[in-house]
Amino acid sequence: MSLHRVVALVNAPQSPFELGCAAEVFGTVQTGVPSRYDFRVCAEQPGPVPTSAGFAMLVDAGLEALREADTVVVPGWLPHGAPVPETVIEALRAAHRRGARIVAICTGAFVLAAAGLLEGRRATTHWRHTARLAAAFPGVQVDADVLYIDHGDVATSAGTGAGIDLCLHLLRSDHGAAYAAQVARGMVLPPRREGSQLQYAAQPAPARTDESLAPLLEWAASRLDSRLTLDRLAEHAGLSSRSLARRFNEQLGTSPGQWVLDQRLDAARVLLEQTDLPVEAVAARVGLASALNLRRRFRARLGTTPSAYRRTFSET
Repeated sequence: MSLHRVVALVNAPQSPFELGCAAEVFGTVQTGVPSRYDFRVCAEQPGPVPTSAGFAMLVDAGLEALREADTVVVPGWLPHGAPVPETVIEALRAAHRRGARIVAICTGAFVLAAAGLLEGRRATTHWRHTARLAAAFPGVQVDADVLYIDHGDVATSAGTGAGIDLCLHLLRSDHGAAYAAQVARGMVLPPRREGSQLQYAAQPAPARTDESLAPLLEWAASRLDSRLTLDRLAEHAGLSSRSLARRFNEQLGTSPGQWVLDQRLDAARVLLEQTDLPVEAVAARVGLASALNLRRRFRARLGTTPSAYRRTFSET
């Protein structure tokens, strides 16, 4: 299998964290995890590129690297409001016309918007900058309340850790849930957060230790084949249904029912990838009751069927 070529386009002063999101997911070789990507960095002008952390990094490739990229990542763009050189805009447009996937992390969305790649489409960026993005590019449908948005050919993420969420999502799209989970495990991260989750809680005060949902999530994830109603989850947590729903929204940005469905679909994806169990058996193991229900959920979430997904990602 040929390696998928990922090229990160940096700009001075580059934020090391946003670049690190892409580098860690696509460029780090982990023991026991097959390499599927070739990662490199380029800049408009090769040479030393100052970072926002006070050190410079040496970039040896120019914009010509984008001509060979399968995925281009723009990991933020500083200073805020800085114009995007026409050479960069044209290089991104050319890569997109050629069929490369163009990905923005955080304020990288401003670069994609300047290149016209977000016109008439939903996009996001760090919540501090969504109003500025909407004002600067009225043709972009800016969504401030999501972690990432993926259109297939173009994707954008919110700030900071949401860039990792988007990159892991792209791994799942490219190579399946099990592979992405392996990479996430090596990074000591949860395998996924849905792109539709909120960027930040309306009341961002940290949860007390005794309010953490972690024990309940672990208990529920080990019982996906059983009935996990809101009432049962609340009973196990020792809370009222209303209080549990509020904590899910505050800590995870989603509802208990949606979280359970997400876990079941992820578990189904792994079983389809790693076993030859019939679809009916997969549905039963993850608590979706029937092959018909699994197919319906798969179609709604992934736009495909369990059988087609297995043909694409099967490891058996």
